[in-house]
Amino acid sequence: MNRLTWVPLILAAFLASTACYPPRNAMQKTARKYQSGKLTEDTSYIYQLPFRAGTKSRVIQGYFSRFTHKHRAALDFRMRPGTEIRAARSGIVIRTKDDSNQGGWNKKYRPDANFVMIEHEDSSRASYRHLKYQGVLVKEGEKVTTGQVLGYSGKTGYSALPHLHFMVSVFQEGRWVQIPTRFESNPETGYLRPWRKYKSVNVPRYR
Repeated sequence: MNRLTWVPLILAAFLASTACYPPRNAMQKTARKYQSGKLTEDTSYIYQLPFRAGTKSRVIQGYFSRFTHKHRAALDFRMRPGTEIRAARSGIVIRTKDDSNQGGWNKKYRPDANFVMIEHEDSSRASYRHLKYQGVLVKEGEKVTTGQVLGYSGKTGYSALPHLHFMVSVFQEGRWVQIPTRFESNPETGYLRPWRKYKSVNVPRYR
């Protein structure tokens, strides 16, 4: 790996490590309490990690972290281009984009991110972003199951380095609001923390 490749990775690591700054809103405060274990009662859906069972990925940016997630309950997973992206929860594909081969560390590339968006049975929506050019394998209207391959990771859109951006939104009080999500992983289930590696576990094919 050359020096130019390491620069954004080191910066991402630093920004992720400084993610635990004072919360700006009630949702951030609640998310911090769940991450630290101060809150334990939780009935939210438990998602599967969006990559192949038995493999690991590092979270390089967490919920509400300083870099590009200041107001986003989203996660960035470090991934090599071409890594299989798998459905974290079953649902219906409602939007896709894979016609872009543009990306870089500039906000002008934000509209160029390839993605898959899935609506779940409770009407929440998950977005998988920065996918590879022509790397989406599913179509709008298609029903997908947990663990199904949706496409391949890339570096399209506003992205300093190859990764998968994952977020879930719910419709509340007339607008879409992003929410922190729990994941089943090895060795524990819960809210993921920045700059830690998590291993995906085996899940039933149809769920």
